[in-house]
Amino acid sequence: MKNLNFLGKAVFFLNSVFAILLLASYLLPFIPPHIFPSLSVLSLVMPVLLVINLMFFLYWLLQGKRQFLLSAFILLLGVTHILSLFRIHSSDIESSDQALKVLTYNVRQFNINGWSEEVNVGERIVDFVKEKDPDIVAFQEYHPAINFDRNLYTYQYRKMNKSNKNFGQIIFSKYEIVSQGSLDFERTGNNAIYIDIVRAKDTLRIYNVHFQSLRVSPSLEKLQKQNSKRLIGRLGQAFVKQEQQLEKFLKHEESSPYPIVVAGDFNNSATSYLYRKVRGGKDDAFAKAGSGTGATFQFDVIPLRIDFILADESLPVIGFETYDIPLSDHLPSMATFDME
Repeated sequence: MKNLNFLGKAVFFLNSVFAILLLASYLLPFIPPHIFPSLSVLSLVMPVLLVINLMFFLYWLLQGKRQFLLSAFILLLGVTHILSLFRIHSSDIESSDQALKVLTYNVRQFNINGWSEEVNVGERIVDFVKEKDPDIVAFQEYHPAINFDRNLYTYQYRKMNKSNKNFGQIIFSKYEIVSQGSLDFERTGNNAIYIDIVRAKDTLRIYNVHFQSLRVSPSLEKLQKQNSKRLIGRLGQAFVKQEQQLEKFLKHEESSPYPIVVAGDFNNSATSYLYRKVRGGKDDAFAKAGSGTGATFQFDVIPLRIDFILADESLPVIGFETYDIPLSDHLPSMATFDME
């Protein structure tokens, strides 16, 4: 740093701080949130940390200073994390008649409470699902005011919150449900439900999960008005609660005698401890066939992918898409699996 003036040293100091934060975020998938709750929040802002370090890298490179090596090294260390946040998908595989399509969508109670100026949200979501024609539909934050014609989905299983009968989860299926159940997360409106379906000669287990909500406003302006220390503390505690729900889910998943598909709102990113544990040896449909950021949560400046579809490796992913429709604070995603 001897060849730097005062301004250069100040910039490099900031560079070092953000490099350390990014390095710490790389480690978070391997650290249970209860150990460092506040630090877990970095998993949500990793895209921002990556961009900031890229800007420092370009700044020093254009200056012709060797300080560019710090951010270059940190960015290279995170190549796998970068690939989990952004994908370039080169080609589509043609879907067959035997394909299974699974759609997940946090519908925010179909705007029954009027959070959005969009009108006829429930009816428009029903029309959207009819157009895409998935075999399985997993809704989080479901409201019973909206339902599907039984001619479209003969089978369904829903579980409403004990204290709020207008809030819950539902799975619609075109295939016979032979078993169903709820994990009943404690002291929360969030939950995970599952169905076992029979398709041809195959039986599959489909989970619809909704891990602990973060209650984060999608508006950066509103977030800036909140006390930062309290916000980070609240998010950290939500991640701890997610960890407790995760343990219950993993224990239940182990007992499944069938191949598994996990769909839903994780309320956490692909660089989190929660995601790594739920994914396990399963394939992430976005990572296999998606493109772009796959962002599913509408946030002002950060493209967050917090809704996922994961499946056993025995179910090849042949298609994935996230749909940009303004009917909820989340975006719907659909994965297509080859069942031949």
